[in-house]
Amino acid sequence: RELNIEHIIEGQKNHFLRRKKFQTNKSLYIGEELTIAEPGPGEIKVRLAACAICHSDVTLAEGGWGGELPAVYGHEASGIVESIGAGVSEAKPGDHVVVTLIRSCGSCHYCSQDIETQCDASFHLDANSPLSGSGDEAVSQGLNTGAFAEQVVVEQSQVCVIPKDIPLDSASILACGVLTGFGAVTNTAAIKPGSQVAVMGCGGVGINSIQGAVHCEASRIIALDLLDEKLELARQFGATHTVNSTDQNAAQQVINLSEGRGVDYLFVTVGAKSAIEQSLGMLAKGGTAVIVGMPASGVMAQYDPGEFAAAGQSIIGSKMGSASVSRDIPELVKLYQAGSLKLDELISGRYALDDINDAIASVQRGEALRNVVIF
Repeated sequence: RELNIEHIIEGQKNHFLRRKKFQTNKSLYIGEELTIAEPGPGEIKVRLAACAICHSDVTLAEGGWGGELPAVYGHEASGIVESIGAGVSEAKPGDHVVVTLIRSCGSCHYCSQDIETQCDASFHLDANSPLSGSGDEAVSQGLNTGAFAEQVVVEQSQVCVIPKDIPLDSASILACGVLTGFGAVTNTAAIKPGSQVAVMGCGGVGINSIQGAVHCEASRIIALDLLDEKLELARQFGATHTVNSTDQNAAQQVINLSEGRGVDYLFVTVGAKSAIEQSLGMLAKGGTAVIVGMPASGVMAQYDPGEFAAAGQSIIGSKMGSASVSRDIPELVKLYQAGSLKLDELISGRYALDDINDAIASVQRGEALRNVVIF
């Protein structure tokens, strides 16, 4: 599959990253021009300063979840509001903002229960992408955002205003990596102080699950990863113990480290069948496995439901950390300002858009917590 870096001319040059057609070459190149619409009612146009690269962007670009072509990807972003549509009251031009993929109406069945990530309302942008090609053909807005670009037009619920003294490159990571990992612990599982916790996968999401467990005062935080260098990083973010998950006795090590019982909560932050299945053998009686990482469509995991029921265990899913953009991002900003949440340290590398191939390759090799494209 081939990805294209696209241009839009609108007073000044704006760059877009776009998947145009299927080929075996997955590199990116400069292609045709795109246009971007002005924000409609309830919509906001943001000139981006930074967009972090999430594994979800890579999975989507590789066709792991299907989707329409052509498309612009990227969804973990920050920038400055450029213009607003009618009815927007929570942001104004010049505001510094975090841009997320979460669209929520605030009033449907799920939003009324504070489950904004499951909002079932329909939005104008769902069926009408703000992006179009030179022949006026629609260009899909990947993951509701299309943020491998210098500008985006998004629904107002996707934006949260932040203080102007927060570095925008660090702020971009709040949009997904921190919301998802931290929120899985604090929102989805709402773990109790003193809990014993394990986190499988020490990438950008897993590291933030570790930070969430620290915040919730877990008594033991066991980090698992394939790479020893990632495990060392995990300790810097609060892990109390580490286990290399390639070890044949990794599950037994986790059980031994948790007083022979297994852990109370295990957060699977990688979308791999093997990780999901391996995690279930590390749970204590009454323990909970939280599926945070998103596998490609069609990936199936197996477990013995009889044993699971007998042990009183549970499996729960966590989409975007069960987050509320307007509630959680301001709280995370406060933790960062207080020195209780590490953001700057999550950035492994900063890249120009022209170097995004290198940034993505680094992510695919498992080297990065978060690589950030700077516009």
